[in-house]
This record gives sequence, structure tokens and C-alpha cells, in this order.
Amino acid sequence: TSVFILALTGEAYEAELAALRFWVDHLLLPVYGREISTARPWCFEWDKHLEAVARLHGLWLAWQQMTDAEAGLSGPSTWHRDHLAPALLELRAPDGPFAACTTSPSRPNHRLLATPAPAEFGLAT
Repeated sequence: TSVFILALTGEAYEAELAALRFWVDHLLLPVYGREISTARPWCFEWDKHLEAVARLHGLWLAWQQMTDAEAGLSGPSTWHRDHLAPALLELRAPDGPFAACTTSPSRPNHRLLATPAPAEFGLAT
């Protein structure tokens, strides 16, 4: 069985999403959030963007593995280089999943870009 969030359904999906939200809100954003702009958008309702959920979950899984003592002393550095930087570049790209969301923290506005329905690909939501 897969541990990836898109393979989960029902209560298992909701529990994993709640844990992911906690990690994003209490570790990722406070440390790596940076300024929000049209060139580097972020959506405060990121958990409604399936691509963002998938990318952030993969990033979180890698963080768990790479910050474990078994990853060695260079694990965190490898996580930054191989996982964090590429994920944030994709998520915060001007044409990324948050491109249609208003980027002003004082006037946030969430809007999903049109994409094929996940069910068409056999993915659980």
C-alpha cells in the first residue's frame, strides 16, 4: 500500500491532510515562506489545490526521511537541495498551481485553475 496522500481515501486522507497542514503551517511556512508576490504566489487555501497537496506531501515525506538520524549528517542539506528548492520553485512559479489566486495577504482570494478531474485518472480524493 502507498503512503502517498493521493492514494488515501476517507478518514485516512483527512488525517494525513491534517498532519500535513500542521507541518506546513508550523514549520515550512514560518521558516521558508518568504514574501508573497505575483512573481512568487502562495495561496492561503493551498490544501484545496490538489497539485499543492501532492507536492507538499512528497516534500513532507522526504523531510521525515532526510531529517531522521539514519539519513546521516548531510540529510538536511540533501533535503534542501533535492526536495525543498525544486518543490518551492514549482509551487510558487507565476504559472504554478497558485497562479489564479490573489497574492495580497490583506485581500486573499482563492481560485482553482481549470484542470481535469482527479477521478479521470483513478486518483482518490
